[in-house]
Amino acid sequence: MDKGSIHIYCGEGKGKTTAAIGQGIQEASQGRSVIIIQFMKERNAEAVGFVQRLEPEIKLFRFQKAEEAFEDLPDAEKAEEIKNLKNALNFARKVLVTEECDVLILDEVLGLVEAGVIEAEELRALFEAKGEYTSLILTGIYPAKEIWQYADEVTEMVTAYKADSSGQ
Repeated sequence: MDKGSIHIYCGEGKGKTTAAIGQGIQEASQGRSVIIIQFMKERNAEAVGFVQRLEPEIKLFRFQKAEEAFEDLPDAEKAEEIKNLKNALNFARKVLVTEECDVLILDEVLGLVEAGVIEAEELRALFEAKGEYTSLILTGIYPAKEIWQYADEVTEMVTAYKADSSGQ
């Protein structure tokens, strides 16, 4: 069995979640179990439905109750969602400690640091909780450079060129 790794996909560019899920599909095709936990994202019924069709090899969990993205919520709803996001993080820790899967994808988890929900140290603690053969993939716009030194690989997505509305 291959030794697990820690991979971070971050940055303003598009494709972080797509890359992480693609990596998860590749791992699942090789017989490895994959769990995805979504943080801070709006509910996308089509994407969620697609990933759910990949069960039992890939399991998707979402602890947020709101349909909207976290940053779009009023302050009163954010307070409630913070509890849900922390529950999701505790679930991730449990998954890592009990080695419930071979690959754990924490989609948009880096945003928890930027939003002040957790400290970067709490993410680093997840790295220590993972088993030797478990791979951990984190995504988010926020780069969380303070934890890069603990990762095996960091991919920073940037938009190098963007056409204007006329396609030029």
